[in-house]
Amino acid sequence: MELSELTVSSFANLLGSDAPAPGGGSTAALEGALGAALSAMVSALTLGRKKYADYQELAESANAAASALKEQFLVAMDHDTAVFNKFGDAMALPKNTDEEKAIRSQKMQEALVECTESPYHMMKLCVEALELCETLVGKTNANAISDLGVSALSLGAAIRGAWLNVLINVGGIKDEAMANHYRADGKALLEKGMALSEAIYQKIETAL
Repeated sequence: MELSELTVSSFANLLGSDAPAPGGGSTAALEGALGAALSAMVSALTLGRKKYADYQELAESANAAASALKEQFLVAMDHDTAVFNKFGDAMALPKNTDEEKAIRSQKMQEALVECTESPYHMMKLCVEALELCETLVGKTNANAISDLGVSALSLGAAIRGAWLNVLINVGGIKDEAMANHYRADGKALLEKGMALSEAIYQKIETAL
């Protein structure tokens, strides 16, 4: 069964067990899914309200975009665990001969790249979701403004968690150009995402 199909309690229990996966990467993706879902909820609570007639088009497009992002995060949650398991499979390959060692090393490198790409992709989703969240500030149902703040906080936690998972994997990549790409671009995404998360939070806290 995919992680996204588990109940909340089942996922939490699995996460708290001695199983090596799911771990921080899938948890970061779940945080992203929750953040995007909250933006979708706030948009939905704005739709059809006469008081917010000027923002109906924004609410409709934001609801669709946030819902799509939520689904992408859920896919990423399962994918992150899958690529981690792929690395474990590569580690378990035999290494008795030079040929076996070479094959094992190649498979491990391929898996490490996937383990780095997975949270890096999450970071891009986080920035996209935070940019969407920012467009909603002051233009949605005022009764749900705190929910929008939690959306920004959840996405901020998600991008930081994803970044840590980039860092723990990228160090093992032997291709220096590729590793430097993930470090540089990932750092830029982190800075952009954290600035957005904090700015949204501050605006909402001030408005309450």
